[in-house]
Amino acid sequence: MKVSIVGAYNTKFGAFVKRDRETGQIDDQKSYYELLVEAGAGAIADAGLEAKDIDAIWVGSCSPSLFLNQEHVGPLALEIDPEGLLFKPTTRTEGACASSSLAIYNAAYAVESGRFKNVLALGVEKMTGLDTAGVTHALSCCSYWPDEGANGMTFPGLFAELGKAYQQKHKISDDELRTMLAHVSALNYRNGIQNPLAHFGPGSLPDKNQLITPEAILNLPDSGKGSNPMIAAPLRLHDCSLISDGAAAVVLTSTDNAKANFKYAVELSGVGHTTDRMMLNGRLGRLDELQATRHAVKLACDEASIGVDAWDFVEVHDCFTVNELLCAEAVGLSEPGRAGYDLMEGKFNPEGDCPINLSGGLKSKGHPVGATGASMHALAYKQLVGEPIGVSAKNNPEVAMTVNVGGSGVTNCVSVMRRIQ
Repeated sequence: MKVSIVGAYNTKFGAFVKRDRETGQIDDQKSYYELLVEAGAGAIADAGLEAKDIDAIWVGSCSPSLFLNQEHVGPLALEIDPEGLLFKPTTRTEGACASSSLAIYNAAYAVESGRFKNVLALGVEKMTGLDTAGVTHALSCCSYWPDEGANGMTFPGLFAELGKAYQQKHKISDDELRTMLAHVSALNYRNGIQNPLAHFGPGSLPDKNQLITPEAILNLPDSGKGSNPMIAAPLRLHDCSLISDGAAAVVLTSTDNAKANFKYAVELSGVGHTTDRMMLNGRLGRLDELQATRHAVKLACDEASIGVDAWDFVEVHDCFTVNELLCAEAVGLSEPGRAGYDLMEGKFNPEGDCPINLSGGLKSKGHPVGATGASMHALAYKQLVGEPIGVSAKNNPEVAMTVNVGGSGVTNCVSVMRRIQ
């Protein structure tokens, strides 16, 4: 694909509400609308453009209607600059947690077609205005509702099924799997507390409580204050990503235009977008791996004419710790059943063979679902152009991969990103 990212911006991720526990009243400290505008304006400025230079906009957002009673969100992007963007086409994309990767891909296809010169793709979600039950319901609507959400199956429950299938397939004991998953959490917490934009960034709970080693997480009690209770076996509280607010955006143009007119350019050298059956019972017998993700990786690598040895770092979709293991194997960093062992040996540490989630990942950076894909691309772009936010990738990185998954391994978006300028 001859399309490049030439600017990017990521808002801070966090819980931008203040809730009165006695009255239940919520004070919205940073709204969906403010996050969207901040990210979009930031990316345009980072590219050295003005709003009038943007020809079209794609907005990825998972469930604004359930989170804040707002639909038809594409036109809200005009508020980035009402005069400069007036009458420009806007389109909303939705693919659960991969919503904004889809925004980027559709924007890239539009550039590749020659229809538009400069486009803006952004992702945004505001989740914390709802209580836990409300968030659980909204997210459950991204499952196969008749058999899953309607019957009380939550996303921790869905990924727990993947985890149990993985554990059984590779004959991993309960204690061994728990240790592996604690290593995932600890790695992401260590990276996240160095990311000033992360929900669990500097001064956050993992930082204050020093939850930066697997031993610290394994030693947490099962109940009470500061505990790590079971949510859906084998997944505990510290195996689950965060309920977050945030936004991120990128500006795309043709690679030829990027080389001629922009300071930096990171090409989307290859993309893979695949879809698996939504319902888990339609994938029985193959829940121990992310087959559709693996296929998306192959498509992206084939298009980019690149292999696993070329990646300098990878951002993967660790919505739950077990999915980081599944993603590592799907992209070829580990053999089937070996990701947990490779992780414990330090292969995915910042100084390891191929660092994973230098940003802190969904587990620590945060997971405002509609913004996650755009955030992966934005922060990878910043790493590749020498402006890292948080932990720096080693050895002047040139090639990265992002792996963004929507639903329980259903919508899979894989990007090979290569610095060309």
